[in-house]
Amino acid sequence: MAANFEEKSGLITTTTEWGNWGQTIEDVLIEINVKSGTSPKVIKCVFKHKEIYVSVDKNVILQGNLFGGIVKDEAVWTLEDKKLLRIILPKSHKDASNCWKSLFSTNEYAVDSYTFQEMEKKLTLERFQTE
Repeated sequence: MAANFEEKSGLITTTTEWGNWGQTIEDVLIEINVKSGTSPKVIKCVFKHKEIYVSVDKNVILQGNLFGGIVKDEAVWTLEDKKLLRIILPKSHKDASNCWKSLFSTNEYAVDSYTFQEMEKKLTLERFQTE
């Protein structure tokens, strides 16, 4: 089951020019700020095992090879208040519990070392709580 953003208290994210992203042991969570009044009809999201493509009104926001694998058939997106695009990418079972150092395999949208340490701590705590 995909995580709800609000249910993950203390989610540690990294800020980008388009919004932010973070992760739990099960999911990668992406928030993209879009122009106020955006219609869901102009949003295109394509998810593959290790790839993502996101465009808004034919402007590419994200495109590339992900840091790890995802369960593409369970990936979802929602548009909140016509101004915030939220994407949930369930990590593949092989990549579950691995802490992603960046959103893409090219290290694009990489997490700084302090934030990465905090993410690893949070994920380690989540692993202990689920075991």
